Amino acid sequence: MSASILIINSGSSSLKFGLFAADSGDSLCRGIIDWAGETGHAELRLTGSSLAEFKQPVAVRTHGEAVDVALRAMVETSPLNAAPASQIIAVGHRVVHGGTLFIKSVLIDERVRTAIAELAALAPLHNPPALAAIAAAEAALPGVPQVAVFDTAFFSSLPPKAFVYPLPYEWFTDWGVRRFGFHGISHAYCAQRAAEILDRPLRDLRLVICHLGNGCSASAVSGGQAVATTMGFTPLDGLMMGTRSGSLDPGILLDVQQRRGLTAETLKHVLNHESGLLGVSGVASDVRQLESAAQAGHARASLALEMFADRVRSSIGALAVTLGSVDALVFTAGVGENSSGVRAAICEGLECLGLRLDHDRNSSVRPDADIASQDSVSRILVIESREDLMVARETSRILRLPSHDFGDCDNF
Repeated sequence: MSASILIINSGSSSLKFGLFAADSGDSLCRGIIDWAGETGHAELRLTGSSLAEFKQPVAVRTHGEAVDVALRAMVETSPLNAAPASQIIAVGHRVVHGGTLFIKSVLIDERVRTAIAELAALAPLHNPPALAAIAAAEAALPGVPQVAVFDTAFFSSLPPKAFVYPLPYEWFTDWGVRRFGFHGISHAYCAQRAAEILDRPLRDLRLVICHLGNGCSASAVSGGQAVATTMGFTPLDGLMMGTRSGSLDPGILLDVQQRRGLTAETLKHVLNHESGLLGVSGVASDVRQLESAAQAGHARASLALEMFADRVRSSIGALAVTLGSVDALVFTAGVGENSSGVRAAICEGLECLGLRLDHDRNSSVRPDADIASQDSVSRILVIESREDLMVARETSRILRLPSHDFGDCDNF
């Protein structure tokens, strides 16, 4: 079997992974391991190129353990006949925060690891797991080159008016306080895929892309370049999310510190883990559970979903004005791809932007597809987010591997 590229995407308590053929770009297998806190209980799910699926409970407590389990499943026990371990010639990692130092993908060395660690304060849920996965992959595959692909890189094209905050300018020049933007790998892929679906050059398109999962962000992309995004200095900014607050009045934080005695550490935990859909509903951060609760008459679950749709809709409007017009609105990631109810709620009132939803298409769609009505001036697309494919493309490009079918990465 041909040589392969291993792709690793480290979440706060999950590990997504996959193998791609280095010569053709074909996906050999994809998988995920989810674990809950410190219980050690997790499930491995592995899907092969034939779409056959393998599931198995596994004992995992750390990202390092998860990498070892993933490798054994893919290349040793090989339930789906993936490539053997000796064939892995490169490893690509999604890394959330690259700051201003990494505006392109890079080969990982000690300097890069140190910089990723220093940026962990700005992405505490993601950069440390990425470092753990890098170390585990290096131990399991000694001598195999590893590449870091940064979520922030796609937003390095933001103009100053979009990345400078209205704070004392010295905070930007001296302390590096600025908008970075996140989910860039997903936004970059969706921009390219939208051009393919619409059969139009990416350079001619103005897109609003909504990455809606447990973490959420929206971007304005013009000619393949990001010109605005909702996430900011950290992944806390912007849209309401599963457990994160998104944008709010900073005076609230000052008030609860001064009058209620909340510490900075407590606020950090609340804003990251106890806010958003979970905080408002008191039920769950998972949209599927909230939709079930709302249908059963749970008022706070309904309110959380209404607030979520309203905030996304407002951001779409702002981004559309930034672009001047919209050729297509894109929904992607777990919620964006799978919740027809959320998409419908968000699209209510967007007719003024030339975006008219076809409700029948929306209710039965599978990515990748157009769910706009025939008379809609602009298109509404549902696109499967393929961060793994983008990381594979970038890894191949950085290492100059003889790949032929990974696609064009010029706009990333």
